[in-house]
Amino acid sequence: MSLPPEPRANPSLYGHDAAAAALRDAALSGRLHHGWLLTGPAGVGKATLGWRYARWMLAGLPRGTPPGEAPLHVRPTEPIFSRVAAGAHADLRALVPGTGEKGKKVIIRVEEVRELARFLAMTPAEGGWRVVVIEALEAMNEQAQNALLKTLEEPPPRAVLVLTSAAPDRLLPTIRSRVRRLDLFPLDEGLMGEVLARWMPELGEGDRAALARLSAGSPGRALSLADGERLAMAREVEGFLARLPRPAPAELHALADRLAAKRDGSAFVTFIALLRDSLATALRQAGRGQGAPPWLDTSPGGRGLADWAGLWDMLGRLADETETLNLDRKQAVLTGLSRLST
Repeated sequence: MSLPPEPRANPSLYGHDAAAAALRDAALSGRLHHGWLLTGPAGVGKATLGWRYARWMLAGLPRGTPPGEAPLHVRPTEPIFSRVAAGAHADLRALVPGTGEKGKKVIIRVEEVRELARFLAMTPAEGGWRVVVIEALEAMNEQAQNALLKTLEEPPPRAVLVLTSAAPDRLLPTIRSRVRRLDLFPLDEGLMGEVLARWMPELGEGDRAALARLSAGSPGRALSLADGERLAMAREVEGFLARLPRPAPAELHALADRLAAKRDGSAFVTFIALLRDSLATALRQAGRGQGAPPWLDTSPGGRGLADWAGLWDMLGRLADETETLNLDRKQAVLTGLSRLST
């Protein structure tokens, strides 16, 4: 498997040329907004685009795009590329959620946000722009978001903040109102196939096609599913959903047995997480009028979107309670899947 570099060192952008062009055109027009919010499903390329934009800004807004490259291109051979990748540029700061102490929730702390404000108050060390990249903005609690809001309300000159979020509804309305939002959408299956052929040439065409289908247009999700067990669990999810609304009871019991067989609970946890991901993706598609899979029945005789969202929440609570209280995993599977099947 040829894994892509992490976002800050990734020279390639797939499927988001229009969003990259919008960032470029705003900067070159002289009407650059001080704060940008890149949204979209997890793993779709938000951080890769955010770092691409940061790199381009720090390179001095170079004009022109080589044939075959997406906008905001900076050659990997340029010194600025390696400096950004190494975190060695004096006018660049980044915040990525961290766990801190073992067992703590993944968050961005208010102290880190306040340090950014001090950084932005300084004069650019290299005479150009200062750029801040914050990944997974939804990992900020309200206190940290309020600290960021002060910077967005009174932005310093020649500074730009690039924010990414897979859950913009969890952000303060006042933050959303002070940034310019760009939505990134899932890649189509054809482009996903090209990306996977480049990253995973050793996989058979059938496995790549399955990954393209199961990843819902998210390259990052495809990478996480490429692990053998996760791909097997994703296929279990796909098979169960295909049998809705009335899977055979014997099939449900057989599936529950397979998921409960591993003593460490990994199969159960992975299956429920992937099932919730599939529900969330289908709900987003239906809510945007982009079409939903056949099993997501929202017709007058079926469930409404709010009911499906409630089932997504129920599965999360069921999984948490099962693992926290050491409950019977087979019964948990039967309970959750029967609710979906009713």
